[in-house]
Amino acid sequence: MSNKAYLLLEDGLLIEGKAIGKKGTSGGEICFNTGMTGYQEIYTDPSYYGQIVVNTTAHIGNYGAMDEEQESDSPKIMGLVVNEFSEDYSRKMATESLQAYLERHNVVGISDIDTRMLVRHIRSKGAMNAIISSELDPEELKKELKKIPSMDGLELASVVSTKKPYFEGNPDASYKVAVLDVGIKKSILTNLAARGCYCQVFPAKTTFAEMEKWEPDGYFISNGPGDPATMDYAITTVKEMIDSDKPIFGICLGHQLLALANGISTYKMHHGHRGLNHPVKNLLTGLGEMTSQNHGFAVSEKDIEKNKGVEVTHVHLNDKTIMGLRVKSKKAFSVQYHPEASPGPHDSRYLFDDFVEMIKKAALKQVS
Repeated sequence: MSNKAYLLLEDGLLIEGKAIGKKGTSGGEICFNTGMTGYQEIYTDPSYYGQIVVNTTAHIGNYGAMDEEQESDSPKIMGLVVNEFSEDYSRKMATESLQAYLERHNVVGISDIDTRMLVRHIRSKGAMNAIISSELDPEELKKELKKIPSMDGLELASVVSTKKPYFEGNPDASYKVAVLDVGIKKSILTNLAARGCYCQVFPAKTTFAEMEKWEPDGYFISNGPGDPATMDYAITTVKEMIDSDKPIFGICLGHQLLALANGISTYKMHHGHRGLNHPVKNLLTGLGEMTSQNHGFAVSEKDIEKNKGVEVTHVHLNDKTIMGLRVKSKKAFSVQYHPEASPGPHDSRYLFDDFVEMIKKAALKQVS
């Protein structure tokens, strides 16, 4: 069997490389991540569902794979593009090679690609659909590529969400947090549990009334994939969360849903933010943070300026996009980036402390 593979982009760019992972064909929106480490955490982040990931780090696979480093139960990416791929690994804790891991989870990939050239191309032309194949010729690939739906207008959160509620943390913990799972990373639940929160994680299309039966002390809205504007069901739920006046914290897609619930629109970015080195300024404290990010949609700067009920709390220092907001008359706030940062810096973990402090104050107020 030939070890040749092709990568075809929507604008006609065709690149030949070497097949890695499972032999086959797979397509989605192509994007790039600038993280130097944490490839397994990237591949298993549900926010990447529907996307082909290009790693900008030159060497991938060199430290192997292990299930403990997954952000969900399996890789969620549609495909993988790398420069130099290693089946050998040096880390003693690793349980298998990345090649074995990708094969086991049916992930199609391509290596021996000039990823620097490819990233410059995506950065210039914008995110677009692409397809990888180690079994079809270029002409056949063109036909298959046309079948891949656009990410703009695509609802994916309910696809990756849990199918039934489950619990995380200590049942005897001080506070109960109802989590709306629209594509949650495990590290988020770990951070909440470590701060005395007992979490019940609910499927994406769970109604507010169903979650409220559990009598939680606060609500969390998770990260996730797809176009937030298509998620009418979740926007309605978040509006009801806000009306309940209980503490609310949203991350990434959760941030966008909080904005939409307040009448602020979202838009598809040119090529998105994906990596571990994004500088953000906290406008409340004046301090800067290095952040981990993964999003292809953003909150409208124009809409938020006109909305008197919402305040911008964080901005991206590179392009001034909205990175955080709070609802002025409610106990609700959100950030576009990932304070749990797996992989990535831990500058922003104080946001979990802020959320727990908000729950604590609300509980004390009820008692008094």
